[in-house]
Amino acid sequence: MKRVSGFCMTALMLFCILTTTAHAEKGFILLGSTIGPIDAGIVTALEEGFEKETGIRVRHVGAGTGEALKAAEKGNIDLVMVHARSLEEKFVDAGFGTKRIPFMYNDFVIVGPSIDPAGVRGMKSATAALRKIAEKSALFVTRGDNSGTHVAEIELWGKAGLKPSGIWYKKYEKGSEGNVPTLRFTSASGAYTLIDRATYLSIQRDIKLEILVEGDEVMLNRISLIPVNHKRFPQVNQEDVALFVNWLSSPTKGQKIVSEFGRERFGAPLFFPDSQEWKALQQR
Repeated sequence: MKRVSGFCMTALMLFCILTTTAHAEKGFILLGSTIGPIDAGIVTALEEGFEKETGIRVRHVGAGTGEALKAAEKGNIDLVMVHARSLEEKFVDAGFGTKRIPFMYNDFVIVGPSIDPAGVRGMKSATAALRKIAEKSALFVTRGDNSGTHVAEIELWGKAGLKPSGIWYKKYEKGSEGNVPTLRFTSASGAYTLIDRATYLSIQRDIKLEILVEGDEVMLNRISLIPVNHKRFPQVNQEDVALFVNWLSSPTKGQKIVSEFGRERFGAPLFFPDSQEWKALQQR
């Protein structure tokens, strides 16, 4: 199944259509995933690896974290892969999901044009860089769609003690289509934005943006798995989801794929393992 790319309503409608047939079929999992890992290609790699080993098919629908969780609140998918802790905790606390399961991480970076009009290149503090961008009223693009990337950006502005507004702070009207279109728009606008490193690396040859601020711990981008609550939604494929989550968390299976993904193309992984099982193995 191809990734859904478009407005949130389109994604939600497809969630509903797929669920009608998918949940009547055993050996099938419907995953609602944030778009970044889909664009990077790792979601497909994980699905194919799991299906090859178990025969259980996993198919995904891409949407921003906020929209993916909204769809899951209706019981329309079996499992979500998302990256906005505040939204994830609300989802679980409300009884829609069973628990947050650490899966993998990468990091966000602040990118901008090579001329760097705000002068943030090489700054070690992301919040200080954002304050400088605001002080200079340098054009900054936001997805503005309640996706995981947008939530992370807003939280970072909050840590900087700012609530951005004004003509320099531009909302990308098609932000719900994902990080790749947002990054292309930012490049065409000669602006700054906050983006995950994997997305940037995947299209850096096609855009005129550079990584200007990186390495600050506050920009870590942690991605979680949350099984949808079978007690609340009996149609959820609880048994196969449990198998998939265990496989994804295994240091010799899903976590191994995460640790190696991107090395061949970029010389370094795009994501890093973050499961409890992986961490326990590293501590031995």
